[in-house]
Parts: sequence; C-alpha cells; structure tokens
Amino acid sequence: QVQLVESGGGLVQPGGSLRLSCAASGSIFRISIMGWYRQGPGKQRELVATVSSGGTTFYADSVKGRFTISRDNAKNTVYLQMNNLTPEDTAVYYCRSAAQYIYWGRGTQVTVSS
Repeated sequence: QVQLVESGGGLVQPGGSLRLSCAASGSIFRISIMGWYRQGPGKQRELVATVSSGGTTFYADSVKGRFTISRDNAKNTVYLQMNNLTPEDTAVYYCRSAAQYIYWGRGTQVTVSS
C-alpha cells in the first residue's frame, strides 16, 4: 500500500509561483513513475508532468517552460515547481504513483487569481 500526501497549494496572483510537494510512503517510491495531474473546474483530469525512476521527465505542452518536476528518492518526495502561473492553471493538483499498481493522492487546490 502506498499513501501519497500533497501539500503546497494555495492562492497566488497571476505571474506568481508555487511549489507543490508529494510525500510518499512505502519502499516502492524509488521504482515508481511519479506524476502530477490536475483537474480544473468543469474539466477532466489531465496530465501535467511525470518523472521516471531514472529522472526522465515529460511535460504537457501547456506547462512546458513554466513547470519543473523533480524527485528526491532519499525523501520519497516528488515536487512540482510552478512559475508564471495563469488563471488557466487553477485546478486541484493530484500526485500519482505508478509501479505495479497505481496510487493517487487526495489533491491540493491551486487557485490563480488577482
């Protein structure tokens, strides 16, 4: 069983930055593909970014150049640094772990508004 706990969400003005964290329990973190997904108001959940166990990253086109995903295997934690935020980035952000099974966190709200 893996538990994922997100933190770092909040209210930020357009152009601002936030860093999300996802702390994972369990020993499989090191072999898991970790990802961030988001679901905006009235929208389907969508992929934001992923990072493999070896550090290979993937980004959705909408966040390339603004968001950076990283992981610290010693801390069982994955991060999402979000810069130059826009109102379109407003969503609940979810952490996902994929190895033998898929696990989701409960999400953290990010609101971008002036």
